[in-house]
Amino acid sequence: MNDLSSVSAPARQRKPDWIRVKAPTSAGFAATRELMRSKSLTTVCEEAACPNIGECWSKKHATVMILGDTCTRACAFCNVKTGMPRAVDAMEPQNVADAAAQMGLAHIVITSVDRDDLPDGGASQFVKVIQAIRRSNPTTTIEILTPDFRNKAQAAVEAIIEARPDVYNHNLETVPRLYPTIRPGARYYASLRLLESVKRHDPSIFTKSGVMLGLGEQRLEIHQVMDDMRSADIDFLTMGQYLQPTPRHAKVAEFVTPKAFDAYAGIARAKGFMLVASSPLTRSSYHAGDDFAKLRATRDAKLGVTRTAPAGSGVSA
Repeated sequence: MNDLSSVSAPARQRKPDWIRVKAPTSAGFAATRELMRSKSLTTVCEEAACPNIGECWSKKHATVMILGDTCTRACAFCNVKTGMPRAVDAMEPQNVADAAAQMGLAHIVITSVDRDDLPDGGASQFVKVIQAIRRSNPTTTIEILTPDFRNKAQAAVEAIIEARPDVYNHNLETVPRLYPTIRPGARYYASLRLLESVKRHDPSIFTKSGVMLGLGEQRLEIHQVMDDMRSADIDFLTMGQYLQPTPRHAKVAEFVTPKAFDAYAGIARAKGFMLVASSPLTRSSYHAGDDFAKLRATRDAKLGVTRTAPAGSGVSA
C-alpha cells in the first residue's frame, strides 16, 4: 500500500494489538447461537469467522446467511466452504422472519453464499425472505448483502429491487488488479454495474459496498475504487482490515493502522459518500442498524423530512 502508517505483516501473521478481540463468553452470545440453531439458520458471523461475533451476538445481533452454508466459488479471502450446495430450503424465508420477530429486530441484514448452480443465482430466495419479513415484521428495515449474480438474467436482480429492501449491499472486496488472485470468480466492473443498476431502478434504496485493506493494494488504487463507487452513486462505503482465516487463504500483506483507516475515511467523505465506516474491525454489517439510522437521517435532513419516530438500530455482524 506504500503507506507509512501501515505495518508489514510478519511471516507468522501475528496480529497487532488494535485488531485483537476477546473470545465470546456472554449469555447473550449463547442465546443468539441457540436461536439460530433452533431455526436451522446459518450466519455469516460464524461461517466467515467474523472477529466481531462476540460483541454482536451478545447484543442479539446476527447476520443471517441464506441459501445454505456451501458456496459455489472459492475466493482466496473467504472462510465459507466451497462445494456443491444443498437444495434450497423452502422454510428458510419464514424461519428468518420468525427469528427476526423473536429477537425484536428493528433492522436485519440478510446475505448469502454464491449459488451459481441456480438459474437465478438465488435471487428469488432473497425476494421470498424480504416478503416474509415484511409480512411478519412490517416495521423492521431490511438490508441485503448479495452475490454479483454474474451471468444471470438482469430480471433476477430486478426482482430483488422490486421487493424494495431498504439497503442493497454488494462488496467490491478489493482493487481490480487483485481480482484474478483474490476474487477470481467475479468481475470488478460487473459488481459496479450491479450496484449502479439498483440506483437506476429505485433511487430510494440506499446502496452500499465495502473493501478489505491489507491484501497488497496501493493507496492510489483505493482512491480509484472510491471514485468508481461514487460514479455508480454508491451511498455508503465500508473499509476493514483483511484477516487470514486459515493458512490456506491469502496471506495478510500488511496490517493497516487505525490512523491510516481514519485518513482513508476522510478522503472518502471528501469524495461525497453519504456515510463511511472505516476501521480495522469494520465489516459489512457491523453496526448496520445504527448506520442505517444515520443514512436515513442524513437523507431526511437534505430533503427536509421530519420523522415522528426515531430510526431504530438492529442487527449487525
